[in-house]
Amino acid sequence: MEQKISPLAYIHPEAQIGQNVKIGPFVYIDKNVIIGDNNVIMPNSNILYGARIGNNNRIFPGAVIGAVPQDLKFRGEETTAEIGDNNTIRENVTINRGTAAKGKTVVGSNNLLMEGVHVAHDTIVGNNCIIGNSTKMAGEVIIDDNAIVSANVLMHQFCHVGGYVMIQGGCRFSKDIPPYIIAGREPIAYSGINIIGLRRRGFSNEVIENIHNAYRLIYNSGKNVSDAVAQIKEEITMSPEIEYIVSFIEKSERGILR
Repeated sequence: MEQKISPLAYIHPEAQIGQNVKIGPFVYIDKNVIIGDNNVIMPNSNILYGARIGNNNRIFPGAVIGAVPQDLKFRGEETTAEIGDNNTIRENVTINRGTAAKGKTVVGSNNLLMEGVHVAHDTIVGNNCIIGNSTKMAGEVIIDDNAIVSANVLMHQFCHVGGYVMIQGGCRFSKDIPPYIIAGREPIAYSGINIIGLRRRGFSNEVIENIHNAYRLIYNSGKNVSDAVAQIKEEITMSPEIEYIVSFIEKSERGILR
């Protein structure tokens, strides 16, 4: 299939462009860029040095992928900004490339990044996530699969957001947010488990109840987190979901949301 490239776009001769790619006017594509098949890149988008874009993505006007990090430690090292497949990247989204810390910034597949989202250097966004308008991720944030983050959320650097969470709009946080929960209010706090989201994703009532029991121990038992995790291991039947919760909390470097 032929490419459909506007004569008003600039594409560096060394850029690699796949099949059936539509590139609108005033798009800028730098050298050291690889773009896969069946992508749509709309007018005034900038795909800069080090960008790696998979297949079947839609990139809306004003998006900037691969800009150098907003990090004073960056010294021009060879790094990338890597985008998977089937993503929708809306207007004015910015995805900076990595630094020496991890070498790459990664956005997985099947994500929706709404208008004005910022993905900073060395951040990793998983698969099947929805990130709301104007949400900003600082450097080295990790967002696990199937997370839903509402609009205008501010994430401190190094934070880890668990899978299947729902984060209320306008929140800001500097702690890790464990999987399967709703995080909201002002200041941000644990607001229950994401029951509706889990049911929509096909979790059984038994699994949801076990997740709920685990978080009752963590947030409602009056115990410190270490003691609550120990009690979970003793009293709740281990399953992939409970193991994920326990592992997430035990590996948390910033401490979990309270």
